[in-house]
Amino acid sequence: MPDRQTRSVVPKEASKPRLLVLTSTFPRWRNDPEPPFVHELSRRLVEPFEITILAPRAPGSLERETMDGLRVVRFPYFIRRWENLATHGGGILNRLRKNRWNYLLVPLFLLGQSWALIRLLRRERFDVIHAHWLIPQGLVAVVARWLSRRPIPLVCTSHGGDLFGLRGGLMRALKRRVMNASARVTVVSAAMRDEVLSMGIAPEQVEIIPMGVDLRHRFTPDPRIKRGEYALLFVGRLVEKKGLHLLLQALPRVLANYPGTRLTIAGDGPLEPELRRLIDTLDIREQVDFLGMVSQSELPDLYRRATLFVAPFVVAENGDQEGLGLVLVEAAGCGCPLICGGVAAVKDVIEDGETGVLVKPGDGTALSEAIIDLLADPDRQRQLVATNARQHCLRAFDWTSIAERYATMLSEVAAHRAPL
Repeated sequence: MPDRQTRSVVPKEASKPRLLVLTSTFPRWRNDPEPPFVHELSRRLVEPFEITILAPRAPGSLERETMDGLRVVRFPYFIRRWENLATHGGGILNRLRKNRWNYLLVPLFLLGQSWALIRLLRRERFDVIHAHWLIPQGLVAVVARWLSRRPIPLVCTSHGGDLFGLRGGLMRALKRRVMNASARVTVVSAAMRDEVLSMGIAPEQVEIIPMGVDLRHRFTPDPRIKRGEYALLFVGRLVEKKGLHLLLQALPRVLANYPGTRLTIAGDGPLEPELRRLIDTLDIREQVDFLGMVSQSELPDLYRRATLFVAPFVVAENGDQEGLGLVLVEAAGCGCPLICGGVAAVKDVIEDGETGVLVKPGDGTALSEAIIDLLADPDRQRQLVATNARQHCLRAFDWTSIAERYATMLSEVAAHRAPL
């Protein structure tokens, strides 16, 4: 249930620089299973910054509250019970694919966020804006800065879907306009930086800073928990680029070799009905467990009990693909061996044969063979984990280092005024 105990007050002037974070994904209440990365980053920046979060309202959420030292302002854009464009179901792009009537909400969403941002910029002083996703938040920030005549430096972070999934000349031009108007652009993987540079953005303007994972306190090994023998785990939104359909299609062949294999699926999304029909067609209902959305507090034990974590990422028909794949880092942090579809971005996490196993994206035969081979070789399972997978992730993805890098970069940007 929503946590309705805390409410916000407008913060007083402080000596700390004021950071305004724009996002379409943010917890609606405490312990919300929605992806938490914007919240996790922002709450780790409350010491160097005074932070306001501008996020969309959703059924059950408060319009204003204080959460972990963050002042949260949620903007309305339609009748409250139908304000679900940005929550559940795999994000905005997948909500649109699931139901074309959701396109009617897009202009209302853009107007609602723009108006809320303009009002904030006119009423209060901010030193830097951090927009998560080039579109819509980056675009909204560029327009609102111009309309409000507030030359506030802008940092835009692309998470993957906005960069890879929004195709066409107009979308490409808008993304380029947003990035050129930004003091700094951050991306979460080397593959994404290559894509940004291919659009003509200056290299010195682009920085790779992934989102992080709490690898010191939450996503850790626990020797007291016994790992399963033939337990496969998938965690993620049920959308095309996650490739769950490929794993389901590979499962009968795995079961022919290891009849005791079970697949646990943690997540939901617009493809769930289609995937359930596929399970029935393949006659594997008894071997598959759907858990639905799982909170961050519940995830570590799932990783600790799984024999293998399988992330069969693919490139979607519209070109969308993973920007990084933090579930891989979470699983590695808990000591779970990894098998993954080898889209470009995941190579920042997995070195094939050293810290996990990569298979050709979309190749169901290669995926089933990789699972069978690794289930047959417990020593190799341990070797993959033992070859510094966790240590690599600690160095590259732990929130401590990620937050420090963002704090340094945002402080540098806040010290300069960006031209409109």
